[in-house]
Amino acid sequence: MPALQLTIHKDRTDLGEAAARQAVDALIGTCREAGSATLVVATGTSQFEVLTSLSQASAVPWGSVTIFHLDEYVGLGPEHPASFRRFLLDRFINRLPQPPAAFHQIDGLAADPAAECRRLAGLVPATSFDVALIGIGENAHLAFNDPPADFATPHPYLVVQLDERCRQQQVGEGWFPNLDAVPTEAISMSVRRILASQLLICSVPDQRKADAVKATVEGVVTPDVPASILQEHHNCWLHVDRAAATALRQCDTISK
Repeated sequence: MPALQLTIHKDRTDLGEAAARQAVDALIGTCREAGSATLVVATGTSQFEVLTSLSQASAVPWGSVTIFHLDEYVGLGPEHPASFRRFLLDRFINRLPQPPAAFHQIDGLAADPAAECRRLAGLVPATSFDVALIGIGENAHLAFNDPPADFATPHPYLVVQLDERCRQQQVGEGWFPNLDAVPTEAISMSVRRILASQLLICSVPDQRKADAVKATVEGVVTPDVPASILQEHHNCWLHVDRAAATALRQCDTISK
């Protein structure tokens, strides 16, 4: 059975730099061997340091890298401060040393979210993504696949309902002023499509995610803990800081 490759870093900065280095090495290697690469990029506070470091990687031939957007709120456009499109444009895409081959954005303002999912499905590669940068939520969600997550659907993108704990996390992180302001629906890459990646790099800082990390690493694989499915991926690297690792049984023996 495949096992998560777990590394515990001393702080968020070390975590972000290590995750970014791993992505850089993989993208350079894939572009050298295949001539191009695909990259899935997550958003949220867990990705701040990762994307800051990765956006400075001038050694990556970004003109040969196609970038995919992981998830977006239904009803939010890029002018909204909580929009994930805005997040990626401001914090990553517009900071790259050169433009990527393409950046496939999710349109949260699409008149028909289901049709937007079908449009996005036509853009994903027929084979696996090369690299996916992901995180997990306080409720252990993957992208916006809240528990109980759909592990079976073959559709690359879905319209999903956001549970209250997920929505409350967005308030706690400062993206929205209150719970009523948080959308109740989102377009999310599906669990199976996320897992269809040659390399998964999962970054999870902060004490508030310690229980989710423990359930992901040490619990059973169950849709009630969506990130637990990462245990079954053939090449998933989980980068956490010491705060996020506090609930793990083995945290004292593998910290760096």
